Amino acid sequence: MAHFCKIDENNTVVQVIVVSNDDCDGGEFPASEAAGQEFIASIGLDGNWKQTSYNRNFRKQYGMIGYTYDEIADVFIEPQPFPSWTLDENHDWLPPVPKPEGYFEWDEENQTWVEVS
Repeated sequence: MAHFCKIDENNTVVQVIVVSNDDCDGGEFPASEAAGQEFIASIGLDGNWKQTSYNRNFRKQYGMIGYTYDEIADVFIEPQPFPSWTLDENHDWLPPVPKPEGYFEWDEENQTWVEVS
């Protein structure tokens, strides 16, 4: 099965659907994307559709509703977990303070990690 994300005008994923491999010419990504897009259009679904990989084999991670599609890097980016976190060159969100080893949760108000007992 192939998975496709509908991308809105802000490059945000607004819908995810599953398309049969047969409807993607049974091909492998990236060839399967064009065939899948044609199939999606043929059943009356409009919009900008990008294929995503459930196993994260391409486009960094599986695109889900609320994720952003970065056209330049050709990757899906998860939503920013906290306002203080920044996106690195690998398209991962990083906290302002590195997480210590063990079980910790981020405390946005105090900008620190709090141990979970």
